[in-house]
Amino acid sequence: MRNTDVIQAIKSRISLADMARRYVELRSVGSRLVAPCPFHQETKPSFSINEEQGTFYCFGCQASGDLFDFYGRLNGLDFKETLQALAEEAGVQLQTYRPNPQARQERSQKRDMLKMHELAAAHFHANLKASHAKVCRDYIEERGITPELQEKFGLGWSMDAWQDLGDSLRRAGFDLNAAAECGLQSKSGSGRTFDRFRNRLMFPIRNLSGQAVAFGGRIIPSLAKEDDAKYINSSDSPIYKKGEHLFGLFQARPSIAVKKSIILTEGYMDVITLHQYGYPQAVGVLGTALTPEQIKRLSGFSSHLELMFDGDGAGRKAAFRSCEMLLTRGLSCKVVLFPDDNDIDSMLRSYGPEAVEELRAKAQDGLAFCISVLRGMAPRDAVDWARKFLSQVELPELFQRFASELASGLGLSEADLRGGVLDRRQSAAPARNSAPAMPKGISRDREIMTFAVRYPHCLPELQAAGADLYLAAPWAFKLWDKIAQTCSEEAFELLEAAERKFWIRCRGTDAPPLDNEEGELNAIRHMLEQLQKTAHMASVVEALRQGTADEETQREYMRALDEARGRHSDQS
Repeated sequence: MRNTDVIQAIKSRISLADMARRYVELRSVGSRLVAPCPFHQETKPSFSINEEQGTFYCFGCQASGDLFDFYGRLNGLDFKETLQALAEEAGVQLQTYRPNPQARQERSQKRDMLKMHELAAAHFHANLKASHAKVCRDYIEERGITPELQEKFGLGWSMDAWQDLGDSLRRAGFDLNAAAECGLQSKSGSGRTFDRFRNRLMFPIRNLSGQAVAFGGRIIPSLAKEDDAKYINSSDSPIYKKGEHLFGLFQARPSIAVKKSIILTEGYMDVITLHQYGYPQAVGVLGTALTPEQIKRLSGFSSHLELMFDGDGAGRKAAFRSCEMLLTRGLSCKVVLFPDDNDIDSMLRSYGPEAVEELRAKAQDGLAFCISVLRGMAPRDAVDWARKFLSQVELPELFQRFASELASGLGLSEADLRGGVLDRRQSAAPARNSAPAMPKGISRDREIMTFAVRYPHCLPELQAAGADLYLAAPWAFKLWDKIAQTCSEEAFELLEAAERKFWIRCRGTDAPPLDNEEGELNAIRHMLEQLQKTAHMASVVEALRQGTADEETQREYMRALDEARGRHSDQS
């Protein structure tokens, strides 16, 4: 559970509005601060901050939360990384943030793994200067990688030896079994450890804090044997998930902040070559298909991306899939495809950045590129893809534009294209409907929980009136329990993303002012009284229907029914 004392101390020193001004230009509209949303492509001021409550909400993409959610999302950080970064900026000590014993053990394990990776990065980098690394230095020179870039990316060399790195780790006091668990060592069938990377040019992969968390190793062509893999990459470990990281993002962050855009490419060498030729905003997807986690991380830095993939079939397929994922998530993208016989490296080295600039000037918008690919598909497959694509688009303004452009590009009417999209959305709705949204007809659960969120200190009064007995939905029970832990605004720190959206909608700038507590409480009480009367009437009617009671008991039932209906009986 989050440590509310630490969180409140940080919030008291860093305001959400001041943090947001680093990324967007805020302006006042009544009691709100508004701006175009930094999380998706738009120009309208749909992003809103409630300064008093320290929360934000976007009416376009529904992003919401507090200072921690804002900073973490923009910088692609998890909560722990966000907490550490903001605590350092605010000058707040984290000693009071005490995880449970198991979490402490895991944290200690991860800390050791990070230290092992830093040692390995320094070890590989130092190896480059040794006499036995001449073959690697020659290859680096042949590829035109400057000494400055070698330092910027921390390139290194793994010796053709079984225990070179292992000996260094052992001398530093590290357990080689733990080194095997995080991918620096491998194990033989007999359980002996040996160096995983040998005879390779090494690329450290760093997290957003600049710590080495994994490696990629490229075989030197002159040393390659027939069965050698061109690249060996770190496997997933407690400190590294391949689908969450991007190569070069740590190095590219300053340039992305200036250029407000990202160049996304595939391999290690593509990224380094782009940096060398004046494109320091380039990052790589680490040899995998683009993942939702990578998109979330990228969206924290910019909503505008350029895709630079090879011009062959595999490159076009990767660009097509990447466009689909980026566009449906509200990001904008362009596709720069290279001629079939060239990749990024050969294009830049043979023709220079001027040729690449010509290709960038002619780059297709992401949706236009998708349409060009769809035209080469069977008509039925193209329509199915378009309908599936539209069913994933959440933002209404983008849905309208994408539907119009797809229909025009495929020679269809919009009505024909939209057919089936609604069915797809409805079939997917149960999975997406975990968030307690605010529909026009507010249900009993939502009415009760809306008041509980707006006035959490009144929860004991609600409970005394029996409100919790009338809750039916699992999300309402869960939210009630969390609010009951504090009966205050601090409950917000305990909430999940969907619950936070509900909280912000109930208390945000577009909700009624929080100045009618007694009136709203009376309305809830009245609703509960009516529910109680209805339940009482139902039980009496059922007893009368069964007709098993004697005459006197029947009269008592009739008097009870009249009272339940709010009338006084004339019977004595």
